[in-house]
Amino acid sequence: MRSMTFREAIIEALGEEMTRDDKVFLLGEDIGLYGGVFGATKGLMERFGPERVRQTPISESAIIGAAVGASMLGLRPVAEIMYFDFVATCMDQIINQAAKTRYISAGQFTLPLVIRTQAGGGRGKGCHHSQYLEAFFFHVPGIKIAVPSTPQDAKGLLKSAVRDDAPVLFIENAFLYNAQGEVPDDEYTIPLGKAKVLREGADLTLIAYSAIVHKCAQAADELAQEGVSVELIDLRTLVPMDMETVLESVKKTSRAVVVHEAARKGGIGAEIAATIMEKALDYLDAPVGRVGAKEAPIAFAESLESAVLPSVAEIKKSCLTVMGSA
Repeated sequence: MRSMTFREAIIEALGEEMTRDDKVFLLGEDIGLYGGVFGATKGLMERFGPERVRQTPISESAIIGAAVGASMLGLRPVAEIMYFDFVATCMDQIINQAAKTRYISAGQFTLPLVIRTQAGGGRGKGCHHSQYLEAFFFHVPGIKIAVPSTPQDAKGLLKSAVRDDAPVLFIENAFLYNAQGEVPDDEYTIPLGKAKVLREGADLTLIAYSAIVHKCAQAADELAQEGVSVELIDLRTLVPMDMETVLESVKKTSRAVVVHEAARKGGIGAEIAATIMEKALDYLDAPVGRVGAKEAPIAFAESLESAVLPSVAEIKKSCLTVMGSA
C-alpha cells in the first residue's frame, strides 16, 4: 500500500485507463495544461496530448452533448463539470439523452460515459458552488452514481466507471482532494454497487456516503466513549445501491440513521429509510433517523454555512435520539 491524496488517486486512475484503452479521452473546462480547477487532471495533457485531453469552451451543455455523441460512436469520454451546481445547464443532455439513449435504441447504442463533478460545502464558496444534487439523478433511470469518500475508493470506483457501458455520474467532494489514504500498488477496481462496512457495531447502523462519512466516523468515535456501539456503512455508490449490506446490518443492530450532506428534504436518506422500513420493519426497535442539510441555500459566510450543513453534533444527536438517550 502507498499513501496518496484523493486528487492523486483520481489522476492515477485516469492515466491508467487512458493507457489501457485508447478510446478513453477527457474533456472539460481548464482540464489541459492548467490541470483542472482542482488539479485533478494535472499532467495528463503532457502525457496524452490535446487530442485526448480536450479543453472545451465554458458550456456545460456542449461538454455533455459532445460526450454523449462520442460515447454513442464507440469512444469512452470522461467529461468534467467543474461544479455540481453547473449541471443545471446540461440537464437535458444528461437525463433525456445520456440516460435514455440505450433504452430507446433497444441496445443498439451503449453510453460508456463518465461525468466527473465536484460537490459539497465547507469552504465558503457560496450557494452556487456548494450543493449536492445527487437526488435529481437518483430519480432518473439509466444513470449510475458513484460517491467515493477515500483515495482508495476514488481510484477503484473511477476505473470501474470508465469501463462501464452505462453513463456514470462520479461525484467528488473538493474537501477531500487533499485527504491522504492508502491505495494498493497493484491493479484493482471496485465494483459499482458494493457498500463497505467501515466499522463493526452492535447498537445502531449509521449509513452515509462521500465526505460526510468522515464526520460520521468522528460521531461514532464519540458515541463509543458513551457506550454506544455504531456500525458505519459507506455506500460508495448510490446507483446501484447495496441495500443488502444495509439491511443485513440493520437486522443485527435494530436501529438506523442515514446521513448525507444534501438537503434532508427529498434526499437519498428518505429512500433508504423507506426501504429499511419496508423490508426490515420487524427488526426495528425505533424509527429510522435522517440527518441532512437544512432547507436553506448554503451561505458564503462560514458561520451561516456551518449552520446549514450537517455537523458531528447533529449526527450524534440523531443517533442518541434513535437509541432513546436524547
